[in-house]
Amino acid sequence: MEKINVLKVQQHINDFAGDSVYIHLETTNGAYAAHNNDSFFSAGAYIRNAQVCYEHGKIIGDGPYRVGLKLPIGWIYAEGLTHFELDDLGRLLLAGHGHDGKLAVALEISKTPFE
Repeated sequence: MEKINVLKVQQHINDFAGDSVYIHLETTNGAYAAHNNDSFFSAGAYIRNAQVCYEHGKIIGDGPYRVGLKLPIGWIYAEGLTHFELDDLGRLLLAGHGHDGKLAVALEISKTPFE
C-alpha cells in the first residue's frame, strides 16, 4: 500500500460510482487486545460483502482522510484513512494505520465479492 494520493483515490472512487459493488468496512481500536487488560474498552465494527450502488463518493481532509459514499437512501463513511492500493483484482483497498502502524480502519470496494 502507498500513502493516500487524493487525486488517484478520488478517480478510483469515481470509477466504481453507479456500479453494483461489494463493500468491506472494518474498524477496530484493538479489540483483540482487550483480554489482556480488563479496564480497556474495546469497540469495533465489521461488515463484509454488503452489495450497494453508490451515486457518488468523495475523499476529503488533509490526512488522515475521510471517504463518504452516497447511497440513494444514506451514506457509507470511513475516517482515519492513510493508505490505499488498487490491487491486481481491481479492488480499491483503503486503510487507516495508527501512529503505531496498526490497522484502525479499512474500507474496500470491489466489483466481485470478497473471499
